[in-house]
Amino acid sequence: MPIRSSTKKWFFPELIDIPSHFQSEVGGYSIVSQALYRRGITNLSAAKGFLQPDYYRPASPTDLPGVIQAVERIREAISKFEHILIWGDFDVDGQTSTTLLYSGLQELGAEVSFYIPNRSTESHGLSLPSLISLIDRIQPGLILTCDTGIDAHNEVSYANSKGIDVIITDHHQLPEQLPSALSIINPALLDPDHALASLPGVGVAYKLIEGIFAASGKNSAHFLDLVALGIVADVAQLTLDTRYLLQLGLPSLRQTHRLGLSLLYEKAKLNPSEISADSISYAIAPRLNALGRLSDANSCVDFFTSTNPGHVSQLVAELESLNLQRQELTDRIFEEAQEMIRSYPDLEEEYPVLILQGSPDWNPGVVGIVASRLVERYHKPTIMLTKDGDQARGSARSVPGINISELINHCQDLLISHGGHPMAAGLVLPLDRVAQLRRDLASAYQISYGSSVPTLDINLDGELSFRSITVDFILDLERLAPFGAGNPKLLFASRNVRLENEKSLGKKGNHRKLSLIDSSGSHQDFLWWNSTGINLPEGPFDIAYALDLSTYRDQKQIQATLQHFRPADQSPVYITKTRSLEIQDHRQSKNPALELAAALKPQQTYLIWSEYIKPEGFVSYPRSEIKPTKTLIVWAIPPSLSVLKAVIDEADPENLILFAVDPGLSSRKSFLKALIGLVKHARETGKPYNPELFSQRIAYPPFAIETGLDWLHFHGDFDLSSFSSNNTIKPGPGRSLIGFEEINHRLKLVLFEIKAYRSYYKSASIHSLF
Repeated sequence: MPIRSSTKKWFFPELIDIPSHFQSEVGGYSIVSQALYRRGITNLSAAKGFLQPDYYRPASPTDLPGVIQAVERIREAISKFEHILIWGDFDVDGQTSTTLLYSGLQELGAEVSFYIPNRSTESHGLSLPSLISLIDRIQPGLILTCDTGIDAHNEVSYANSKGIDVIITDHHQLPEQLPSALSIINPALLDPDHALASLPGVGVAYKLIEGIFAASGKNSAHFLDLVALGIVADVAQLTLDTRYLLQLGLPSLRQTHRLGLSLLYEKAKLNPSEISADSISYAIAPRLNALGRLSDANSCVDFFTSTNPGHVSQLVAELESLNLQRQELTDRIFEEAQEMIRSYPDLEEEYPVLILQGSPDWNPGVVGIVASRLVERYHKPTIMLTKDGDQARGSARSVPGINISELINHCQDLLISHGGHPMAAGLVLPLDRVAQLRRDLASAYQISYGSSVPTLDINLDGELSFRSITVDFILDLERLAPFGAGNPKLLFASRNVRLENEKSLGKKGNHRKLSLIDSSGSHQDFLWWNSTGINLPEGPFDIAYALDLSTYRDQKQIQATLQHFRPADQSPVYITKTRSLEIQDHRQSKNPALELAAALKPQQTYLIWSEYIKPEGFVSYPRSEIKPTKTLIVWAIPPSLSVLKAVIDEADPENLILFAVDPGLSSRKSFLKALIGLVKHARETGKPYNPELFSQRIAYPPFAIETGLDWLHFHGDFDLSSFSSNNTIKPGPGRSLIGFEEINHRLKLVLFEIKAYRSYYKSASIHSLF
């Protein structure tokens, strides 16, 4: 939903000095080269591979851990005529994964069947009762999961007890302990910078089939249309191999050989030659998802593979009917959720994660869609829960920068089951624990992200006059497509525009077409989706918008879509600062003192940042004493990413030299002992309590200090109720106070997070680290 008259900062880009050879090779409008540079694609070879898949060199399937063993086991099963059971999932990623594996194995002569659980009765993942029934009935020799299974410990153990091997292909977040499967293929096992790291479930399934087909001398490219559907529908990050597979898959969708897709295009009034990532997101995926949300997704394989016109027509009609039903349910539940927030504003105002618990008739198949709408409206992570007996089942959606799956994982003691991605997750918990979940998620959020809220600042790619918006200009921009997560559409701004006229669009009149005129007198029409009840300023205003092309009577037409606006008289211009850092990485050094001395050049201006542990023979400074410097040396491991970023921002260096000396104090005992020492020192010296200074003394973030002081007080050793105001320390009652268990749990999470970050800091790639 477009933001109502935005009060956030609009950041206009600083022009980057693009090397002439880069601009020459990329060609076209300079905005394309500028966009590539801002997205980190500064190498000419990488730029060519990004723009043209023919130049890209994809990773081998064998880069995925477990693929070689899986290929060997599947080929063995085929040769021995063992029955292979595919266990899929009911969303589009799962549907396409299931179809791809089923069709691919059939082509290789396998005896194969598939099963997709029913969302309303089984939810995501493997379920033991269904698995037991399938094993008894089918007697498989091998079970192959797709887009699921990474946390199926009990189910895998049961299959193993029956002498059945299990191969898991999945992409969801890894549990602390992996199931005892024969092979686990999951890109989460790779380095985050690996070319295959962002694959969704269908991408993982495809790389497995690619490996099997290659071993058999066959080409698997005819499955790329399914891969493209799953990539877009699952909102996968469009980087490296994931982008490459989508680039190859879209042409296959435009010239589809699948009868089901051809008939769906007709029903949705889609021009096959113009199928794009947007077409999948807004027309194709919702119809396919409706099947899994409101019915039985097992018919998806027939939809994709059947050549019987009558049967396929029936399936397409069912998809259309279910999609209309989904829209009606979504609208109703969204309105009920809005009314709930109006009635209980504390749910939205007091908690960093919006959690709504509805009635049993909140259909579990659509609450995820409603959660996404609420995220757009309130710009905060949202969990929608529906009652199912004495349980609450739900879906979570998040905003960029907030890992909702990780937050939920911190509360796993309250949950029956959970799983997902950084941006989306599912969970089940007892009804009577919903209130506790709300509190614990707030604590987990505070630990991971502090009091910060996700920014709504608008990062623009350029400022245009309306006369600059031409078909040729947009055609050149489309070289950056396909757009989506990880590669958003370019966002442009025009300032001081006025409204000439407007008209309503859509059956319910909830969209608008605006005719605007800019300060030069040029005219341009804009579409404004879901704009009911939003009023434009009466005077001049600024707009931010995306640009696309549509076709009408075989002619390309400009389609400009309004995203944001603000009154022109409240329009300061902010320029995005582009920082270019030269980084020397000594984090793996076995002799950091020696390498520090070697890294420093004569007459070099530098500043060393270190807390609690100092580099011998050098002067170092805590974070509060950091000043601008040409070279910043990070000696000790930072306590958190936010602290690291704040120090770099303050120093504003040209060169960054990284070490990773562990400051220690990682155990609860050592942390509390150091904190008690700080408390006693503050009392003896009479200096006012300052959590920032405390945190620097022992290399912890301020929120850890506050949590530690709460622990000391509620544990009963000390009475610190007046400590923050006048340094008073009194003896405690010698027993835990009410509320200690919650504080103890919070401290456990705090120390776990800091320990995890320090471990990550030591080994993460430079790109991932920042």
